[in-house]
Amino acid sequence: MDPVYDHLVTVLTDKFEVDAKEIRPDSTLGALELDSLAVVELYVTLQEHWGVPLDEDGATAELTLEQVAQAVSAQLTVEGVADRGGAPQ
Repeated sequence: MDPVYDHLVTVLTDKFEVDAKEIRPDSTLGALELDSLAVVELYVTLQEHWGVPLDEDGATAELTLEQVAQAVSAQLTVEGVADRGGAPQ
């Protein structure tokens, strides 16, 4: 499994109280009832956990979970975290 996606699911269920049955890679943040403030909060949470910068201006409710996970994974690769096994900060 993808550790970034798995952590994203954990954050959504634990912090944002999203029903795990509703979570799929193609689910949009809006479909999971995250408003614009919650989307930014999600991005900040992911940045803090993984220690990578994310473009909060591009954080919209139209993004799918797969797109969010890919954005984090891309930054992990850029930052060289992937070389350390993708371990969070």
